[in-house]
Amino acid sequence: MRRQQRGPPASLITRAVDWVFTMLRNAEFEILFVLFFVIAYLLFKDLTARPEYNQILSKKGQERGNGFV
Repeated sequence: MRRQQRGPPASLITRAVDWVFTMLRNAEFEILFVLFFVIAYLLFKDLTARPEYNQILSKKGQERGNGFV
């Protein structure tokens, strides 16, 4: 429920900032959900860019003796 404002109406900048904070408050979970996946993607991308970690992720089964080619 909104408070009734007394006095002059709020300026355009004040209303815009209030709207942005209202949207952030309403979409907090979605923002955190997307942020989690973005951070996970960036970390995984960074790990796979390093040669020593990329070799671990791209090893074939033949070195482990699984019989895979």
